[in-house]
Amino acid sequence: MRALRTLLAAGTMAAALLAAPALTPATAEENVPTPPPQNWSFNGIFGSYDLAAAQRGLQVYAEVCSNCHSLNLLHYRDLAGIGLTPAQVKAFASQFTVPQGLDDQGNPKDGPATPADKFRSPFPNEKAARAANNGALPPDLSLIVNAREGHADYIDAILNGYADPPAGFKMQDGMNYNKYFPGHQIAMPQPLHDGQVTYTDGTPTNISQMAHDVVTFLEWAANPEMVERKQMGIRVVLFLVFMTGLTYAVKRKIWSNVH
Repeated sequence: MRALRTLLAAGTMAAALLAAPALTPATAEENVPTPPPQNWSFNGIFGSYDLAAAQRGLQVYAEVCSNCHSLNLLHYRDLAGIGLTPAQVKAFASQFTVPQGLDDQGNPKDGPATPADKFRSPFPNEKAARAANNGALPPDLSLIVNAREGHADYIDAILNGYADPPAGFKMQDGMNYNKYFPGHQIAMPQPLHDGQVTYTDGTPTNISQMAHDVVTFLEWAANPEMVERKQMGIRVVLFLVFMTGLTYAVKRKIWSNVH
């Protein structure tokens, strides 16, 4: 009888645990809002990259983001994909110093980057990157848009989501409050500030505009073949529609005398 009561009590407790919501400190504190959808030029089956925005985004990356974040999968020559001419690519690459093997004495040497070089990494290795960022490792941005749920909208929300923590919210040392980051505590300090860069085309450089531009650039970096892929898909669909119509017409012609 005692064993039966024990089993019944255990079953009741298990049922209560399964029915109750899982309340953890993370879920109690997070309540992260969904990133607001943005109007991206590359959305939709006919979407394409706003090359002017992507070029401005390259400037934001070069002047701000590249101090901590790498683009290890990109070469400077790839920038032709956002409309830079060969001369512009060469001029842009030459601003950066990259390793160029060994000199005649066997010592490492550096020199201006060429279009064939990969984008310069801000740190020589992971250990150096962590040492410069209080133990945090800045992620490589080559595929960051694809790697995060919410994609471009999420990255844009993070860049725009810095704010003062609400009253009573306990912040850890060295962390920064962000409305859209899980847990609301992010190691990266706010990277963008109004007027931080100067666009040559006169576009205003507020946080929202710079975030939109750099996310456009990062979307292109992660998906440089997107436009060609969409165009190929449209051609395939049109071909299939044509072949469906042709097949139907042939069938009607061949079987027209059969009753």
